[in-house]
Amino acid sequence: MEYTFRTENVYRRFKSGSEIVEALKNVNINIPKNKLSIFRGPSGSGKTTLINILGSLDRPSEGKVFFDDEEISKLSDKKRDDIRRVKCGFIFQSVALISNMSAFENVDFGLRIAGVSKGRRKRAEECLKLVGLGKRMTHRPQQLSGGEQQRVAIARAIAHRPQVLFADEPTAELDTQTGLQVVRLFKSLVEQEGITVVMTTHDPNMMEVADYVFNLEDGVVLNGQ
Repeated sequence: MEYTFRTENVYRRFKSGSEIVEALKNVNINIPKNKLSIFRGPSGSGKTTLINILGSLDRPSEGKVFFDDEEISKLSDKKRDDIRRVKCGFIFQSVALISNMSAFENVDFGLRIAGVSKGRRKRAEECLKLVGLGKRMTHRPQQLSGGEQQRVAIARAIAHRPQVLFADEPTAELDTQTGLQVVRLFKSLVEQEGITVVMTTHDPNMMEVADYVFNLEDGVVLNGQ
């Protein structure tokens, strides 16, 4: 099996007052390529910290992180920025859409930020159709439901054709049915776009759609399946 990410003995420590808090403890995991993997655990379990380290938003205090067999934990800030900008897409609990832009303009803006100059219109339209918003492209965020806004955020995150899509609690503000629709959309993106999706959640209803589930508790990965 091919892996998009590997970690070796990863720790992440934060200073809290006079104490050192270990957010991650000796994490050794393999994230399969072109699959939907979920980090599951309660608040404070280390899910977001781990996703931030894999996505080059943070560095481990100790240990190694490999992306496509390249150790990224020791790269310069510029090289890590380039990896994050070109190879990664991010979706957060807060969709962070620009309120005075339409769905199409939000996706197009994301392409411009990623440095894409050619074929932006076609790709933006293609991605919005892919997430089921072909008829809602001209609508602004306030004219869309919560689930539709999250779909715009997904279209924006995948528009520049990243290798990996990170989604941190993307269904937390959605009802269970809408949340499941979003996660099933992630699964279809794995199949149609050939990307690796890594998401966090504490919602047990989402597990049935995942290819792999990694359970975290107090910074420790208990098991992956």
